[in-house]
Amino acid sequence: MIESKRISGCRVCGSAALSPVLDYGRTALANRFLRADQLKSPEPTVPLRLVLCPDCGLVQIDENVPPKELFQNYVYVTGTSDQAVRHADRLAKGIVERYQLGPTDLVLEAASNDGTVLKAFSKLGVRTLGVEPALNLAAEAAGDGVDTVSVYFGEHSAGYVKERSGPAAVFLARHVLAHVPDLHGFLRGAASCLAEDGVAMVECPHLLPFYQNLEFDTVYHEHMCYFSATVLKTLGGLCGLELIDVEDVDLHGGSILSTFQPIGGPRFATPAVEEMLEREAEAGLVKPEPWAAFARLAQSAKMQLLAELRRLKLAGQKVVGYGAAAKGMSLLSYLGVGPELLPYIVDKNPYKQGLYTPG
Repeated sequence: MIESKRISGCRVCGSAALSPVLDYGRTALANRFLRADQLKSPEPTVPLRLVLCPDCGLVQIDENVPPKELFQNYVYVTGTSDQAVRHADRLAKGIVERYQLGPTDLVLEAASNDGTVLKAFSKLGVRTLGVEPALNLAAEAAGDGVDTVSVYFGEHSAGYVKERSGPAAVFLARHVLAHVPDLHGFLRGAASCLAEDGVAMVECPHLLPFYQNLEFDTVYHEHMCYFSATVLKTLGGLCGLELIDVEDVDLHGGSILSTFQPIGGPRFATPAVEEMLEREAEAGLVKPEPWAAFARLAQSAKMQLLAELRRLKLAGQKVVGYGAAAKGMSLLSYLGVGPELLPYIVDKNPYKQGLYTPG
């Protein structure tokens, strides 16, 4: 039994006027893979509903699952993705060059996973510290020489982290903000860890390609929020941070790298910020109507894919899965597909091998 809790208001602005987008029904947790002996017991499921806040534009799910259920023993490992490793190298090189970082500067990463990104900074001679709540991943990172503390990063742990490491030239949060129930506490904690001229860089899936490319399969309980630059600017302002740069990132279906500084900091916002805000305004994603169309297209895609899988089976073909990503688990759950249409899946991640898919 998982004790989830339905939210009463928007995670950014607190508005109670949340508009439904898409209901996935009760689903299993997308990264909770099962041993054979666990198949004999009922599997816990949690409601999964996507909603829009028409006041600030945040798209989010309206159910909170306790972090310990999601992250204490985590099976997503950054280093098993070749694309993520290449991106880490590019990201580290770009940041070190842009901010002229050296051996006395600290890059602090929240949700540092197995340390893949911080290893890239270390190779360039920069001091690093990882904060990773998953005990298995923190231990793996530490074993590879990445200084790592195993706590949930937030407003309450930020003081301990800063005391341990000193102020950060760069606070990095890659694909973690969507996993955080307390967005304000997380960003206030980030702001408190920065040096006077430090920056906080947040990389997360971007709402614009999510909408344009019908990426409904990226919705699962770990991803509580789906951000636009417009929403990130609002959220940062509420937490003492101002948005000074944005950059498109070709990762996870289309992501955005947003750079913040403490309000009144030494840098001016780049033209990219206003350009992105204008692109988002033109799409009109603060209004319910585009999301109603999104839901209709998702339902249509579901029926088409199910029909194709059934057609192939009737034709004597076998379809199998390549890559047991959480997105894939979300898709299978939404479709209602089991071993009768997809007998097995392969994946290079050793934490998933020999297990059964959620649901």
